[in-house]
Amino acid sequence: MIRISIIIPTLNEASCIGRTLRQLSILDPPAWEVLVVDGGSEDGTVAIAQAAGVQVLFCTERGRAIQMNQGAKAASGEVLCFIHADTWVPDDLVEIIERTLADPGVAGGGFVSLMAGSSKTRWWMSLHNFLKTYYAPLLFRPHLFFQGLRLLFGDQAIFCRRTDFWQCGGFDRTLAIMEEADFCLKLVRQGRIRQVNRIVQSSDRRVARWGFWQATAIYLYVGFLWGFGISPTYLKRLYRDIR
Repeated sequence: MIRISIIIPTLNEASCIGRTLRQLSILDPPAWEVLVVDGGSEDGTVAIAQAAGVQVLFCTERGRAIQMNQGAKAASGEVLCFIHADTWVPDDLVEIIERTLADPGVAGGGFVSLMAGSSKTRWWMSLHNFLKTYYAPLLFRPHLFFQGLRLLFGDQAIFCRRTDFWQCGGFDRTLAIMEEADFCLKLVRQGRIRQVNRIVQSSDRRVARWGFWQATAIYLYVGFLWGFGISPTYLKRLYRDIR
């Protein structure tokens, strides 16, 4: 059994971190460790995580890429799995990851993201997110697509071997957005990237706030501009944090 370290970057996630950690506590088999890397939460995030008995790391700089890199440095598992605080995973997560990485030609992977909230499941948005994993690299990096590139995003619970993570240099700390997609461009040099045919569920809070059409427009606009090389610093202005 390989040791899997789960890393969760947080910033004011008191509304959802408790549920996420409860689900991680019943993984079968269990994860080797769960690390919460907090970027300076001003709500009850840290207290909830500490009460759950997981290790909490304090990051002096905010930013998912920075926080996830800090978690990766502290992790002791052979495999790293990055999960958002509002993402809920299947209880056989560890077995799925181990089975996927048993293929030496696979460098990493992620899951199918199902977006849902308290009142509805966002089926069409979830379908688009599934297809985006394939059509985005096919459109913007076709030569890498045929080498096994799949563009994964944070709500897909990305995982890879720790050695490959650092061989790629980790996440680019200068990126405020699209850091996972950028990482996939580097990770594919180590092997194929897979979208595993299993679901993780993520909060629909952005879509609930923006509305379906505005959210779709923002996702497409940001994605295409990134594909054409527009600075993520500019793109971040269009994609504000929602808690």
